[in-house]
Amino acid sequence: MADYRKITLDGLWHNNPALVQLLGLCPLLAVTGTVVNAMGLGLASTLVLTGSNLTVSLFRHFVPDSVRLPIFVMIIAAFVTSIELLMQAFTYELYQILGIFIPLIVTNCAIMGRADAFACKNPVGASVLDGLMMGIGFTAVLMVLGAMREVLGLGTLFSDMQLLFGPAAESWKITLVDDYSGFLFAILPPGAFVGMGLLIALKNIVDARLEERRRAQKPKAEGGGSKRVRVTGNVG
Repeated sequence: MADYRKITLDGLWHNNPALVQLLGLCPLLAVTGTVVNAMGLGLASTLVLTGSNLTVSLFRHFVPDSVRLPIFVMIIAAFVTSIELLMQAFTYELYQILGIFIPLIVTNCAIMGRADAFACKNPVGASVLDGLMMGIGFTAVLMVLGAMREVLGLGTLFSDMQLLFGPAAESWKITLVDDYSGFLFAILPPGAFVGMGLLIALKNIVDARLEERRRAQKPKAEGGGSKRVRVTGNVG
C-alpha cells in the first residue's frame, strides 16, 4: 500500500525536483524574473506532471518496456500541447512572455523522471498524488525565486498578475520602494544562479538542524530511565 504521507513530503521537501533532484533548472532559472512568470510556468508544469502520471499509471500494464520511453514522451507532449493551446486562448500575453519554455516542458527531466521512476510502477492514486506534490514543490521554488528576483531587481511584488488572473488582479501589485532604479544583476541569469544556490543552501541548513534535533531526541527516547539490577550471592 502506498505511503501517501511519504509521497507528499518527498514532493514538497525531501525529494523536491528543484532543490534536491536539481531537475528542470533551465526554465526555472530563465523565467523567474517575476512571480507571475514563475507561477505561470509552475502551474503548467504541475498540470502536465499530474496528467502524465495519471495516464502512465493507467496504461502501465499495457506498455512494453522496449517502447516505454517514446510512449511517455508522446503522452507528455500531448498534455503540453493542450496546456499551450489553453494558454494561447486565455493568457496569451503571459504565453508570449514565457515563449519557448512552455513547449520545452516536454523535455523537462522532472516530468519524464516521475513517469519512469514512479508512475509506471505504482497505482493511479499514488501516481496522481506524486505528480501533484512534485508539481507543487517545483512551483513553490519557482515562486520563491521569482519573488526574490522581483523584489531585488524591480522593487515590486506581484506585478502584472493580471496576465494570469485577469484585470481584477491589477491591484495586487505591491511597490516596496518608490522610484527604485533597479538591481540588474538580480534580473539577469547570474542572479538566478545565485538565488537558486541560496535556496539550496537554506534547505541544507534546515535539514541539518532537523537531523541534529532528531539525533538529540533519540537517546532520550531510548534511555528510558534506570534499570533494576538483580544481585545474587552473598555480600560480605
